[in-house]
Amino acid sequence: MLVGKDLYLRGGYLGDSISFTEHGKLSGHAPSGSYTLCGVRIEKVHLTKHKVELVGARYGLHFLGALPYEDPTKALDRVKITPKKKVLKLTIDREIVVKPKKVKAAKPEKGRAAKAGPEAGAASTPPAAAAPGEPAEPGDADQLKAEIAAAPVAERPADPGSVTTTTSPAHAASVLRHALDNIFASGLDQLMLEAMPSFWKLYYQAAQNKTDYRPADPAVLRQNTVDKKARLLSTFEPGSNEYAQANGVAGMALYHVVIGPDGKPGEIAVARPIGFGLDEIAVDSIQKASFEPAVKDGKPVPVLLDLVVQFRIYSKRTAAAAKPETDKPDATHSATQSLPGPYSAPHP
Repeated sequence: MLVGKDLYLRGGYLGDSISFTEHGKLSGHAPSGSYTLCGVRIEKVHLTKHKVELVGARYGLHFLGALPYEDPTKALDRVKITPKKKVLKLTIDREIVVKPKKVKAAKPEKGRAAKAGPEAGAASTPPAAAAPGEPAEPGDADQLKAEIAAAPVAERPADPGSVTTTTSPAHAASVLRHALDNIFASGLDQLMLEAMPSFWKLYYQAAQNKTDYRPADPAVLRQNTVDKKARLLSTFEPGSNEYAQANGVAGMALYHVVIGPDGKPGEIAVARPIGFGLDEIAVDSIQKASFEPAVKDGKPVPVLLDLVVQFRIYSKRTAAAAKPETDKPDATHSATQSLPGPYSAPHP
């Protein structure tokens, strides 16, 4: 089911060691991030009575510049981001299969056996064991504790308090399959899409319709239909992250931004993503930026602005080059003009 396949880790969980309960819920804490950093490939599976241990590697999604209507799913690379000599380790607790307890029939008291009728015999019938496919009775708590205590420390469940028991191996297998469905996705299914931020949802909606993004509000105008275009006032350069820096992921990405009459950014949609968690950084920077609103017939109006954002690979050399050059007033202007697209985030 898992080995060698390209999967997504639901929940956007980051980190090299993550534990889940028997129902596929996060056990403990793990940082979360972009789904573009949550591609996984399982290489080994170690199954014990108490848990499943999956060993593999994490992969980042690097988009290669396709617009939504150009099928972005075919224009991306899956890049291994787990460093050499390290592994991604995922553990899942298992529902424990126990043997049903044998209940001995009560012995009749001497001298009263002959007087006992059918009703007395019925009272001594042992209770039925759990039906196949059903959890074991709560009374098995002591047996469960004994099972866990007897297991080697490395094989004990991560969250013993949430582990349940069953008398049916089929039921335990069903619980495990359900947990795997809660943890992994083989593709961008509906649950994955619903969990994404709105700027990704709008991107994939456009991709599904094979068209470009259009604002839901018909009052939002195009830049070429106003008397004075909206423009970026603040200078900003979104940062990067350790994954992009370690794997040399840099370049430009394009975003559609609705600028309101008050100059504040509203709805944002990814137009040409870059991946590797950088689009989330770009959107956060756009939301904090300052804009001058568009004007039509003497009044500020909402408008759709296309914003190109550049990501860099940082080093001592680029850090020195990024220092503001106050003695060259046109440096920012010339750098801005070198970026493609109608509007760009100014760079030194």
